[in-house]
Amino acid sequence: MTGTVPRLLDDVVEASVVGSFSRLGPAVRRRLFRWEDAPPGALAGRTAVVTGATSGIGLAIGTELAGLGAQVTLVGRDAAKLVVAEEHVRAAHPAAEVTTEQADLARLADVRALTAVLVSRLPKVDVLVHNAGALVHDHQRTDDDLELTLQVHVVAPFLLTSGLLAPLRASGAARVLTMSSGGMYTQRLDVEHLQSTAVHFDGTVAYARAKRAQVELNASWAQRFPDAGIGFHALHPGWVDTPGLHSGLPGFTRLGPLLRPIPEGADTAVWLAWTPEATAPGGDFWLDRARRGTVHLPWTRTPPGEADRLWERVVGWAGIDPEAGA
Repeated sequence: MTGTVPRLLDDVVEASVVGSFSRLGPAVRRRLFRWEDAPPGALAGRTAVVTGATSGIGLAIGTELAGLGAQVTLVGRDAAKLVVAEEHVRAAHPAAEVTTEQADLARLADVRALTAVLVSRLPKVDVLVHNAGALVHDHQRTDDDLELTLQVHVVAPFLLTSGLLAPLRASGAARVLTMSSGGMYTQRLDVEHLQSTAVHFDGTVAYARAKRAQVELNASWAQRFPDAGIGFHALHPGWVDTPGLHSGLPGFTRLGPLLRPIPEGADTAVWLAWTPEATAPGGDFWLDRARRGTVHLPWTRTPPGEADRLWERVVGWAGIDPEAGA
C-alpha cells in the first residue's frame, strides 16, 4: 500500500515513539508499505566493511550482507570473538566471502592501522557500516586523551571514513551507514560538552550527545562531499534486544516483548546497503526504511554554526582533514 493514508498512519506511529521504536513499528510499517526483500545476489561483486561486528546488530548486518553476495570484512576488537563471528557467517552462508580485521576504536592508532590494511586489500569499498559502540557509566579517558564515548562513536568513525575516501569513491555508488540511536532525540548538539569530564559524568547523556553528533556529521559529510558518489546515511534501529542494551541500559529490558529482535534492528541498515533509494550524497536519517526528522523536541534543534564547529573540532581530534585532499 502506498499513498497518503499509509503515510498519515506512519506519522501517527512515529509520533507515538513507543509504537515507532518498539517492535510494533516494523510490524505495522511492513504491512503499510509492503516491504520487499532484497533481490537474490543484490550485493554480488560488492565489498562491505562492518565495525562492531562480533555480536548483536553488527553481526546480523554482516551476516545479511554476506547472504546478499557481498564480500564482507568484520571488524572487532576481540580476536576470539572475531573467530566466532566469522564461523557464524560461514555457517549461515557457506559460500560467503568473509574476512576479519581486529581493531579497537578506543585507540586511534588501531583505526589508522585498520585503514591502511583495508586500503591495501580493497580496491573499492561499496558499503561501510559504522556500528561499533558502547554505553559506559564510568568516565574513561583513552590513550588519545579523549573521553571514550566520544572517541568510539564520533572520532574513530570520522577517521575511518576519511581514510577510506579513495576506495569509497572508487565504488561509484558507495554507502556509508552510521548506526545512531533514538536517544539522540533527547540532546541537542553541544560541541563544548561533547568532551565530557569526570565531574558529574552521566554515561547515558554522553552517549546521547555522541549519537546526536553522529547524525550531524552524517549531514555534514553529504554537504561537503556532494559529488563523491557516496551516499551518507544515518539511522537508528529502534529499541532492540541486544547484549549492549542489557549491559548499558538494563532498565530497558523491562520492555520485554516490546523490544525488537536483533534482525529487525539490522533491517534498515541492510536495506540501505542495496536499495536504490539510498542515493548520494544522502545526509538523511532513517528508521524502518523511511526518512525521519532529526528533532522531536524544539530545544534540541542545532544552533546556527554548531555543525561546522563540530566538523572543525573532530578534524582536530582525529588529526585528519578529509577536505584537504578533496
